[in-house]
Amino acid sequence: MTTRNCCFACLLLIVVLIPLQRLALSPASASEPTTAAEAAARKAAEDAALEARYQAWVETLTPEQQAWEKILQQQLGGFYLPIHKREKVAGKSNAWDFIPDDPRLPRVLLIGDSVSRGYTQAVRRELAGVANVHRAPANCGPTASGLKNIDVWLGDGKWDLIHFNFGIHDRNTPLPDYLQRLELLIKRMRQTGAKLVWASTTPIPDSPDGKQTARSIVERNAAAAELMHTHGVAIDDLFSAITPHLEALQNPNDVHFNAKGYDFLGKQVADFLEQELK
Repeated sequence: MTTRNCCFACLLLIVVLIPLQRLALSPASASEPTTAAEAAARKAAEDAALEARYQAWVETLTPEQQAWEKILQQQLGGFYLPIHKREKVAGKSNAWDFIPDDPRLPRVLLIGDSVSRGYTQAVRRELAGVANVHRAPANCGPTASGLKNIDVWLGDGKWDLIHFNFGIHDRNTPLPDYLQRLELLIKRMRQTGAKLVWASTTPIPDSPDGKQTARSIVERNAAAAELMHTHGVAIDDLFSAITPHLEALQNPNDVHFNAKGYDFLGKQVADFLEQELK
């Protein structure tokens, strides 16, 4: 073959192979947004589809269940509400399930942040047939949020026992402010006639920037314990219970726990509440 023919053959091969290569790659690249506008449009379409499925699911509920979902829509916020919607349309149970009461059993309310959310379902499993275990319709956050939303969280029903915690989100709240708000919350919850149980805040790690310290929780737990003793509030010491097991049960460099950790905390809470209910 002459040099000219060889070059022509190579050129022909390139002309044929490049389109084929592009064709082979096109399905993968078609699945990825190429611009910010395209990504935003896809996200909006996914959100709209989720909302449509969620609303269709809500329409199948009883009026009482729909009222609960409306409260969740107002309280869960931009992070937890989409998670809740995805779980509901997938038929999954979560911490914010509507709980139909067994009138023969006492009513228990759990108030707390994402750690409390994490152990809620374990508490329900442990106390099945012992108590109706509800939780506040929010990630309850700091004491400032508690004062703002406590009336919504308590609702109109009668509570036999309220198990509550505020701490991780108050790690930088000045101690005098923290204690003053806790005291106001205790007084409001006492108006329900329920027995109150304070859960000590679970440990947190130091952050590299120093804005989060393990010591801040130790200090707030000590101060809160004094306040609880003053007001005759029982203390479920989750801090002491979980501390010896942090390496196995807490996520690395995180305030949250793995599945076994939440099961451990849920059993601790359930055992404590069962004794208090007696």
